[in-house]
Parts: sequence; C-alpha cells; structure tokens
Amino acid sequence: MKEHLALLPIILPLTGVALTLLLRRRRRIQALAALAAIGSAFASSLVLLSFVWRQGEPIVFHSGGWPAPFGISVVGDLLSATMAVMSQAVLLMGVVYALGSRDQAVRYQAFLPLFMGLTTGLTGAMLSGDLFNLFVFAELMVISATALTAISDDPFGAEAAFKYFYISLLAAAFLLLAVGSLYVSYGTVNMADLAQRIAADPNGYLVPPAIALLIAAFMVKSAVFPFHFWQPDFHATSPTAVHAVLSSVVVKLGVYGFLRMTTLLFVTHAAVIQTLLIILGIAGVFYGGLSAIGTHDVKRMLAYSTLAQVGLILVPIGWGTPMALTAAIIMMFNHSLIKSAMLMLAGAVSSRTPTKTAAFYAITGLGKKVPAAGVLFLFGGLALAGIPPTNGFVSKMVLFRSGLEGQYYLSLAIIALASVLSLIYVARAFQRIWWQPMAENAKAKPVGDKLWAPALLITTVLVLGLWAEPLVQLAQATVSWLMQPEAYIQAVLGG
Repeated sequence: MKEHLALLPIILPLTGVALTLLLRRRRRIQALAALAAIGSAFASSLVLLSFVWRQGEPIVFHSGGWPAPFGISVVGDLLSATMAVMSQAVLLMGVVYALGSRDQAVRYQAFLPLFMGLTTGLTGAMLSGDLFNLFVFAELMVISATALTAISDDPFGAEAAFKYFYISLLAAAFLLLAVGSLYVSYGTVNMADLAQRIAADPNGYLVPPAIALLIAAFMVKSAVFPFHFWQPDFHATSPTAVHAVLSSVVVKLGVYGFLRMTTLLFVTHAAVIQTLLIILGIAGVFYGGLSAIGTHDVKRMLAYSTLAQVGLILVPIGWGTPMALTAAIIMMFNHSLIKSAMLMLAGAVSSRTPTKTAAFYAITGLGKKVPAAGVLFLFGGLALAGIPPTNGFVSKMVLFRSGLEGQYYLSLAIIALASVLSLIYVARAFQRIWWQPMAENAKAKPVGDKLWAPALLITTVLVLGLWAEPLVQLAQATVSWLMQPEAYIQAVLGG
C-alpha cells in the first residue's frame, strides 16, 4: 500500500537501532547493518519524494486505521519529504564518515544505535502530522544527540552534553506548553485539524502564548540569535560525524517549524511572526559572521557560521513571497550539504593532531599533510560564500532575486554587507591551515580520518551548482504546495 511509503523513512532507521544493538559485539557486521538501515531509509525517502512530487498530493498514513484527527498521522507532503531526503542524505554521509574515523567514540558499541536513534527522531519529527508527536520525535533526537556528545573524545564533551540537554529541556517545556495551550483552545493537536480550526477562530484566548512558546521552542532548536548560546560548545565538542549533522540538518528542525507556522497553522498571524524572523535573522547573520571571524577554532568558526546561515534562511521566510520561500528551501537544502562537508573536513584535519583539536594554533599549516582536503575545503568555502560554480551561488542568486522582486531593499542591502563576512572567515581559515607553514614543534599523525564522505558531499555541491534546475523546480513545487494550506488539510482530514 502506498500509505506505507510515508512510514518507511521512520521505520527503517528505527529497525536499525534494534539491529545495531543486537550486533553490538560484532563491529563489522554492526557497521554494515547501520549502513544498510540508513541507506535503505534514504532510498525510501527518495521514493516518497518522487511519488509525492509526481502525483501532486501527499501520502498520509493513519496508524491503527484511525482517521485524523483521532489517530496518529504520518504525512509525507512535498515539504516533509524534501526535508527527509535532505536530512537522511547528510545522516548517511555521517555514518560513512564515522566508519572511516579514528575517533575512539565511534568504536563504542552504543555509537551506531544512538546515531540510528538520532536519524529516527529527526525524520519522524519532520514527517509527523501532529504537534505532540513532533515533540516526541524531537525528544528522541535530543536524547540521542546528548549521549553521542557525552561519549566524545573531547574532554569537554560531557559538559557540552549537559548544556545541550538542559537547554533542550527548556525548549521541550516551551513546545509542550504550546501544544497544551492549543489543545485547550481547539481540542486537537493534529496540524491539519488545528489549521482548519484556527482559521475559523483565530482569536482563541491561548493562541498568542502558544505562538510565542512555539517560536521560542523552534528558535532554541535552530540556535537562532539570541537563543544560540549553547550551540558553539555543543557542536565543537561532539564527535566529527555527529556535529557534522547537528550543525547542518538537526538545526533545520526549527526552520521546518517556522515554515509550518507561517504557511499552515497561523496564516492569519503570519505577518507578526515573519517580521520577527526578519529582525532576528538579520541580527543572526551579523552576530554569527562576526563571531566566526573572531574565534580561534575552525569547528567553532563553522558553528558560528551556522548561526549566520540560519539567519539567512529565516529572512526570506519572513519576506513570505513565493520566490522568497523558494530561496529559503534552496538555501536550507544546499547549506546542509555544504556545512556537513566543511565540518567533516575540519575534523579530518584535526584528526592529524596529537590531541585531535581544531584550534588554529594546532592545525596551522597542517593542511599541507592532506592536500586533497584543501581542494575540497576550497570548493566548500566558495559554496559557503556563495561563489560559482557551487550550489551556494545558486542559493544567494535566488535569495537576491526574491529580495529585489519583493522590493526588500533595506534588508537585502544589510544581508549583502553581512554576507561578505563569510568570505573573510573562510579565506582566513583556508590560508592558515593550507598556506602558512607549520610551527617548528608541531607534530602530525601519519594518518587521519578518511575523506570519502566530504568528497561525496562536495561533489554533490558542485553538481547542484552546475545543474541546479531539479532542486529549483522541487523548491518551486514545494512552495506552490505550501501556498495552498487547504489542500494539506483536505489530504489529511479527507472530504
């Protein structure tokens, strides 16, 4: 039955959790099982996206045969299916990187089961048809990410894990209170049913606090300024395979939430939400860019860069025009590929140091030992700065076209000025790691992490830069779908 296509991207990595736990004492077979589980999940996400895009309607799975809004619904529409493909592509590369990593953490028996749990949580949150199950899947993701950070080789891993866990606990409280407020007001948590009821009665007594709580929760999830303070420590101390996905696709859960809020749940309240997103997005672009320039660790630099890039994505969501939303989806997809590759390259270089540190004092000149990583980092840096022939250029081009079309000249000028910062910190990092000479007393390990995963990602970055049409068409089709919330409501509720 086609309805099960919406369930497979969640069930397959969940099955991977069980398989990798059962095979925990047989490392090679466990690794093959993990690759098979996440590879098949990615393939199922591609099939789901292809089917939904071709048919022009979502696939809805009602668990237990209970129709919405009474049962639990899993909804594979163009937005959630695109997010699932984006996330699982990067998560698959995360497993590939882990299998070629020399970190001690990736050899723990629990590492791959936890990684499969992270995959299940993130995918489930994006395919969930109701807010409460989005909360449940998000918490599975948080618990898995916390444990993966706590077992890091970095001595500050446990401290960063505690920070992340408690700030995520606060975000969970915000999200749960928002769900409760909406349930009290409208008697449902199904997003399609909520959208219909809120449109009929947008002035519910608890709607304003629910909106505020949802905004706060999604801002923490995406580390949006000024809710970003936990992010650099957490992302810089996680194992490379983990923080490469945390800083690229996990932070997109909040962005996904904002898209659902402004195009489905709170259409009548969207103008206020969008104005806030523009203001905080621009602030994040400046703060993240300046912080990235000022830091002395390449992983922290890229973590702050994520703050700036998420800000760039929020601004077109705030503009809210069809072309602006198209730009946001293209940027979100492309950034996930670019940032995960860049973080993996930073990890590959730092794996050559005796202490596996990514501090500039330790890795200055060390890139000469891995020239292939330098070539990949150069293309990744060009993509991050939005320079052709990379997909980052496509993202920036569509963003600026949407700003000109909507006549958002002031915010567009501010973004253009702030975007120069990305070129500065990327060029600085490349120059220090691959051009400056190594310190006289510096020592480098003869081998380090493998470059298979970042090489595949950078290749994809270049392919999408030279042949951007499929992604642009997908983003346009997704936006056309988002502009018709009644179609989503009808698909889920029937009638």
